[in-house]
Amino acid sequence: MTSPFFRQFTLPQHLSRLAVAGLFSALSVPVLAATINISLDDDPGKLDPTQSSMIVERIVYQSIFDKLVDLDENGKIIPMLAQRWTISDDQKTYTLYLQKGVKFQDGTPFNAKAVEFNFLRGQEKNSLRRNDLKYIKQVTVVDDNTVKIELTAPFAPFLSILTDRAGMMSSPTAVKKFGEDYVNNPVGTGPFIYRSRLKGASITLEKNPHYWQAGLPKADGVVYKIMNDVNVAFNNLRSGQVDITNRFPYKEITNIEAGAKYTVINKPSLGFRGFYLNTSKPPFDKKEVREAVDILIDRNAIAKVVYNGAVAASHSPFSKAQFAHGEADAPPKVDLARAKALLKEAGKEGGFSFKLTLPTTPYELQVGQMIQGMLRPAGITVTLEKAELATQIESGKAGTYEALFVGWSGRPDPDQNVYDFAVTNGSLNYAKFGTKAVDDLLQQARLENNDAKRKVAYDQAMQILVKEVPYVYLNHDNVLFGIAKSVKGFKYVPDGVIRTATLTK
Repeated sequence: MTSPFFRQFTLPQHLSRLAVAGLFSALSVPVLAATINISLDDDPGKLDPTQSSMIVERIVYQSIFDKLVDLDENGKIIPMLAQRWTISDDQKTYTLYLQKGVKFQDGTPFNAKAVEFNFLRGQEKNSLRRNDLKYIKQVTVVDDNTVKIELTAPFAPFLSILTDRAGMMSSPTAVKKFGEDYVNNPVGTGPFIYRSRLKGASITLEKNPHYWQAGLPKADGVVYKIMNDVNVAFNNLRSGQVDITNRFPYKEITNIEAGAKYTVINKPSLGFRGFYLNTSKPPFDKKEVREAVDILIDRNAIAKVVYNGAVAASHSPFSKAQFAHGEADAPPKVDLARAKALLKEAGKEGGFSFKLTLPTTPYELQVGQMIQGMLRPAGITVTLEKAELATQIESGKAGTYEALFVGWSGRPDPDQNVYDFAVTNGSLNYAKFGTKAVDDLLQQARLENNDAKRKVAYDQAMQILVKEVPYVYLNHDNVLFGIAKSVKGFKYVPDGVIRTATLTK
């Protein structure tokens, strides 16, 4: 059907066919190079990879910062700013050969000195990447495009770590210029340039006209819109106000109307969801109490009722997408009699009560309500308390909670899903748990380069952790995005992060 525009358009007779072609080409530009609007379910905190702890920050970073290496759609490590690399026979020296002619968005050259600067900065005491990079002993600038990294010991996850925040490169010039305010003035080599933000509402980026990857980015800009309510984001997707949502209502997965202008990306991720138990104080200082809670929870029921099947019930940090996935991931059968026996052994035969601190999302509240009902037959009373993520993290670090519902978006190497959570004094070990046997096994897995041997160590560590229960694993999330059918160039990657360089509409 001819649109009203073309019915009313009268072509002047003196225009040549070539001019007509040019005119219609010009008219089509806004369609081919538009702004991509993406809703985020939380407001990113600090726009500096060394200070980051939120998944929504990682989503924004992908547009601003390139990494030394990246992941493909199968979760395999691929070149990015490092076009290739070699690893020494003793697995302790990595030599990165960098892309040539790349510049940061402020014009600063990207080179080996910039890599050295970023690694040293990532190791500073105030950096949240210091644990990721603690094995780096020496960084040597060989020449402008070659950098050598010597480790104190073999560290199998090293390249995997560089696919995320520790591998994101910031402009040394901008870091020095802005100082502490760099968190509000990020500068990378990525496809889009940070322009402005309205706290709690939006972050606006525009196309990097000098991006080093030919033909990218496709879009003119990206706007991240903060929409804490997943249903509000969904309505904006349906109306066309946003093009991609980083969360999608679980109930709507199987309820997409005919002729809908959107679709759903619903694929396995690397992450997990569950809650910490504070082992440093009663009632969870006794492992029998922790195990009782663990075996009272029907994970399959939660997956079905709350998440509409868009998660996999679990009992470990390792999803099927990781080589460390094993028998420990099978959820235990609900066993009320065994739970009561464990409570009696712990001197809690009459039951007890505790507070479970939850995110503010309606789904996690529903999970909390189901857990309340599942624990009640054993005499356990659960009080639910909602808190923002930043508040939860601070409570976890301080150890001031009883039970804390905090998930993890997942990383490609299994070390990054378990080490800091379970090793004594680990940076994410909010449970305050520690045992030498687990420490030794997780360290062994870090030093071993053979995946089969590493899996044996992880299997042995999980045999201990499923009995000690410092963390109650509930499920593995799926990557669940809503995406307008008008969007072209979307690529699913199992790390759950939206890459924008190839997007257009």
